[in-house]
Amino acid sequence: MDYQVHTLPNGIRLLYKHAATNITHTCFLINAGARDEAPQKDGLAHFIEHLLFKQTERRNTNQILNRLELVGADLNAYTTKEYTCIHASLLKQHLERALDLFEDIIFHSTFPEEELTKERGVILDEIASYQDQPEEAIQDDFEGLLFKGHTLGNNILGTEQSVNQLGKADISDFMAANYNTHEMVFAVIGDYDFAKLVKLADKYLGPVPENRSTKNRQKPAQAKTEWLAIEKPISQTHGVIGGMAYHSSHAHKSGLLLVNNILGGMGMSSRLNLEIREKHGIAYTIESNYIPFTDTGIFSIYFGTDEEKSAKAIKLIHKELQKLRDNKLGTLQLQQVKQKFIGQIALAEENRLSLIISMAKSLIDFNCIDTLQQVFDKISMVTAEQVLEISNEVFDQQKLITLLFEPKE
Repeated sequence: MDYQVHTLPNGIRLLYKHAATNITHTCFLINAGARDEAPQKDGLAHFIEHLLFKQTERRNTNQILNRLELVGADLNAYTTKEYTCIHASLLKQHLERALDLFEDIIFHSTFPEEELTKERGVILDEIASYQDQPEEAIQDDFEGLLFKGHTLGNNILGTEQSVNQLGKADISDFMAANYNTHEMVFAVIGDYDFAKLVKLADKYLGPVPENRSTKNRQKPAQAKTEWLAIEKPISQTHGVIGGMAYHSSHAHKSGLLLVNNILGGMGMSSRLNLEIREKHGIAYTIESNYIPFTDTGIFSIYFGTDEEKSAKAIKLIHKELQKLRDNKLGTLQLQQVKQKFIGQIALAEENRLSLIISMAKSLIDFNCIDTLQQVFDKISMVTAEQVLEISNEVFDQQKLITLLFEPKE
């Protein structure tokens, strides 16, 4: 293994990967996100993430923000459907500062009423700004259609109505129910002695009270095919075509990651980019994405084009999906797409912050982390028959949803 793990008595885990560098990347990952919110509490996980930087029992907002910025470090956070992540990048000698701050904001935030009021305003501005970006807003609306009536369909930011109603009691209830110490990972990539890191984790995280709260995540029902066009005050048509896909533990996950990369993944040589942008010149942006969750997943294709070209773009997208459903990849073709994907993954490993966050997620989800070679081996083992099977299952037209944002007349 190219990593080390130490579990504290309260369940919090320390994850360490060595890198011979003077720059450290660290994160604190919590298995709690937007899908864990109670009804009518949309945006609560994200609201909490914002408020963690406001006030603790011993620091005000300026002291929190300056704790790392004064030494040139970068501090940030984000919320997803399943996780809350606080992360920092800093010089090696300042790691203790980061851990001290992580422990303080996560376990000793006070959530004063005046900060709640201020932050509601900030988040309402954030919601408004996303609504002004159709390429962002359409993804959220698509997920709302795909997971209709399920918390996975909730907008991570919440709605104007839900955010205005969130209060201190909601924060306490959510954290008590979802901030399970056994589903928290403090992860570090840098140049340290592991025994010293363990002592540091024991010092700051050891005294944190254990919380064994149990999640009650429900798997969403299979979505029905749907076509929806919405008029917006925009100049271009934006579209998303997609459906449900494999969960993160599914045997076909590696295969679908490969298929997604063939179709519209990283790089300019994907099939969708070559056909729709390069050959026909009808879309500046066209891409596909596969996002696996613990019990389901999302496959989607996004494009933006002039209104009069959208019908042709949709037709060409379905033509490429049909090719993958009907035609088995040849031996050389399959080898080439695997080689390309493996090379891209290897390059992505250079982003050490993304790497350590990804490793922390794997530790929470699977209690283990694949080495780079194991990842490569899983991709190498995907067969042409599996690519065909995956394409027919995930790109089944009876399961696909199409959402369009069209310019108002």
